[in-house]
Amino acid sequence: MIVLQEDIPGKRLKAGDIGTIVTVYGESKAFEVEFVTLTGESVAVETLLPHQIRPVRASEIMSVRDTANQVALNS
Repeated sequence: MIVLQEDIPGKRLKAGDIGTIVTVYGESKAFEVEFVTLTGESVAVETLLPHQIRPVRASEIMSVRDTANQVALNS
């Protein structure tokens, strides 16, 4: 699991979102990361660079935000 370090413009992804690495490209030069809702619905699959993500820390706790509200605000 990773933590997104920056917002992804044009996507429903914000810094602090948690994702799962599904593919590692070229000796960790890029990563395909899937982001899902708490019920397992895929929100996005993005190819990200190392500076855009970091590992989760044992001391961190998950939090929740509603992507449906974000879409309504952006419409």
